[in-house]
Amino acid sequence: MSHSICVFCGARPGVDDGYADAADAFARELAARDITIVYGGGRVGLMGTVADAALDAGGRVVGVIPDFLTSREVLHEGLTEQIVVDDLFERKAVMIERADAFVALPGGIGTFDEILEVIAWRQLRQLRQPIGLLDTRGYFQPWLALLRHAVDEGFVTTADIAHLVVEADPVALVDAIIAAPPP
Repeated sequence: MSHSICVFCGARPGVDDGYADAADAFARELAARDITIVYGGGRVGLMGTVADAALDAGGRVVGVIPDFLTSREVLHEGLTEQIVVDDLFERKAVMIERADAFVALPGGIGTFDEILEVIAWRQLRQLRQPIGLLDTRGYFQPWLALLRHAVDEGFVTTADIAHLVVEADPVALVDAIIAAPPP
């Protein structure tokens, strides 16, 4: 069972309230199961929604934020633990080190960078933790189609992406991540 889940998600809320609703439900489910959230440390966008929902539900939230983003992403000051690091590389390293599983919620370039890095590390057998996507409103479907295209073109194997846990429902995703066996 996962004791901490690293959540990658947007510093913006997206255009549909459904993204925030799903982020809220996901964070509350983690808090209810006593699973610590490790995330990017901001209080804006879906990042803020995740942190606020988990804290409101009595959960533990660890934020990891580079010093140069403390004003830009508006450092969340009400967290269980806040870690300020020097740069984005250290941020990802600390988040990865502290996580028993990884989940991406909708987000932008930073979110894709973070989730692709852990997928690549798992492909290279440097990570064994489960990796999931909260596919709210089919957000990740075009991206998953690109990964399948990379398989079709011989640049990625099916096994490299078959382990991804993809669910639209927050509770179903938590259930699947907890049940996911390591490779």
